[in-house]
This record gives sequence, C-alpha cells and structure tokens, in this order.
Amino acid sequence: MTTPASDAALAEGHRVMALCRVCGYCTGLCPVFPALERRPSLARADLDYLANLCHNCRACWYACQYAPPHPFAINVPATLARVRTGTYRRYAWPRTLGRWTGEATATAAIALAMTLLLPVLTLLWVPWERLFAVHREAGAFYTVIPWGVMTAVATLTLGWALLAATIGLARFWRDIAPRAPAVTRRRALLTAARDLLTLRHLDGGGPGCNDRDGSFTQGRRIAHLVLFYGLLLCLAATATAALFHHLLGRLAPYPLASAPVLLGTLGGVAMLVGIGGLLRAKHRADPAPTAAETLAGDYVLLAQLFAVAATGLLLLALRETAGMGLLLALHLGSVLGLFATLPYGKLIHGPYRAAALLRAALEGRRRDDRRPATPPERPDTD
Repeated sequence: MTTPASDAALAEGHRVMALCRVCGYCTGLCPVFPALERRPSLARADLDYLANLCHNCRACWYACQYAPPHPFAINVPATLARVRTGTYRRYAWPRTLGRWTGEATATAAIALAMTLLLPVLTLLWVPWERLFAVHREAGAFYTVIPWGVMTAVATLTLGWALLAATIGLARFWRDIAPRAPAVTRRRALLTAARDLLTLRHLDGGGPGCNDRDGSFTQGRRIAHLVLFYGLLLCLAATATAALFHHLLGRLAPYPLASAPVLLGTLGGVAMLVGIGGLLRAKHRADPAPTAAETLAGDYVLLAQLFAVAATGLLLLALRETAGMGLLLALHLGSVLGLFATLPYGKLIHGPYRAAALLRAALEGRRRDDRRPATPPERPDTD
C-alpha cells in the first residue's frame, strides 16, 4: 500500500542515494553505503533494504559536503527515516490496516484503549469486596482475574500480533532476500545476531553517534541496549513464571527472592533507565537531520514501554495492598496495548532491522572491511 507521502519519500530516497553512490565519501561510516554501491538500479526493494539497514547514527550528515545549504540538500538520515516508515506501511498485514501503520495518533489511541479497557471491565465485573480486598495467598492474582481469562486474552492478542508481524516481515524478506548456500546462511545468522544484540552499527564508524553536533557519543547506543535487554529480562521473567506455574505447580505472586521477581524487577528498572536515556538523547538531538514527522511514533512507543515497566514495578511494590486488583488490571492492559500495536507501531522496526542485518551479513559484510577512520568534518562548500 502506497500513499503520496510514501511515494514522495521513495522518490527523494532514490535521488539522495543516487548522489551518494556517485560521491562515495561516506563508505567507511556504516554498512549502508557499501551496500548502496552494489545496487546501481536502486529499485524500491533496494531503498527499503537500505533504509532499514540505516541505524540513524547521523555520522553521514556531519561528514556530507552536499548537505544544506548546498543546493543538492542531501539529508540521508531524515530521508531514510521517511522511507523506513513507508516500508512498515507497505508491507503491513492485513493491507487494510497498513494505512494506520506508523501513524502515532492511531497507535496511541489503540494502546490507550487497550490499557484502560481491562481496568474498566475489572471494575464492572469483579465484585468490589473481592477487587479491593487484601490478598496475600498463593494465586492472589487469579482471585481478581481468573488465570484462564488472563491467559486467553493475552494469547489471542499476542497471537494476532505475531501473525500480522510475521506476514509483513515475510513480505519484506521476500523482496530483499538474496540466494545463498546453507553454510553462508548459518554464518550470516550468527553475524546478524551479533550485530543486532550489540547494535554495533550505532557507532558512526567507530567513535559513536552524532546526536547533537559533530562530537561523538555512545550514549544513545547504551540507552538502546539497556532498554532492549531490560525488555528481554522481563520476557525471561514471564517465561520463568510460566515454568513455575506449569512445571512446579507454584502460583503467582512469587516471593521477592524468586527468579521471576528478580528478573522482572531488574528488567523493569533497566527499561526505565533506558527510556530515560533515549528521551534525553532525543531532547538534545540536532533537529536538522531528523524526520520530524516520525518523532511522535518514537515517543508513543517509549510511553508504552514506560507504562509496562512502571505499572509492573508498582504492582510489585503494592501487591499486598487493596490496590493490587486495579494495578494488576492496569499492568495487564498496558501489556495488551503493547501486543496489539506491535505490527503497526514503532516496535516493528526491530524485526525489520534484524532482517536488513541478515541481508547485509549474507553479502559478507564484515566490520574489518570498513575504514576505521574518524568521520571527517564537513568541508566548507561556500
């Protein structure tokens, strides 16, 4: 599904990338420019791939001799950010929902509705003498919201989200995937996993990102990693709790020193720290290389992740009080909101970036192929 905005983004992406391929000045900064050299036709799938391979480190903006005020007005970070957003919309499934993909207002409305729906239903259906009672027994959470209801709603919501995200990602991969022997694919998977788990391309060619000016910082990369691994710890806490429930027959809530609680607490705190770091980086960022219309989606995702982490920690702190029931419903609602918007909000950038990294690894791109030189200052073109 294309729109006039996405068509304009693709046209500008073609213009900018064609000029960058001729120039070649930024080849050593990130994998985007070497990959660009291998794509003389610059078809739409090529632009989609390059846009998702870009990590928005902005090193090319400060190195570019054709950036504004030059008449060519090259702005690679903003241009590829707009193409990326169009990618999520074009490959979204079902196609009828693709028009809403990347729309921050729609994502926020869905997330807010899902977050508040469960507390409202809990207030309406659960007797208040049970809802606002103090529960300290094993299975206290299920006294308020039955385990079967909790599991069914979460499974259906997450199942739909994963189905939609997988189909969209498969469409994207079908367009960008190369042919490669099985041995190469295995090696490429390891390389892509390393690149994804370390976010090593958020380094601007080595010294770090250029968030605010020509100086370098690893702050945004570190904040991303802290948030990412905090989210993984929370997922590990959920998986561990499931093992406790099904294999050991132990019902939530669990003791403070148990694995689910320790993993969840550490993960929630890490998420809050990472969110704070990313908000600081966005507040300080140079607006010139930014596609301003994409920022709202970033903030909506950060707000959703904050709601999940904050309500989880608050539930842990107040689980033996009369507020536990509503806090449980609010936390589960925020999780359902995150699930529901997974295929259509900014969180989908993770799977698409992983696919682009795998494509780059299949091309045999290695870090030691990149020139380690510090990005030069932009020449004076006046």
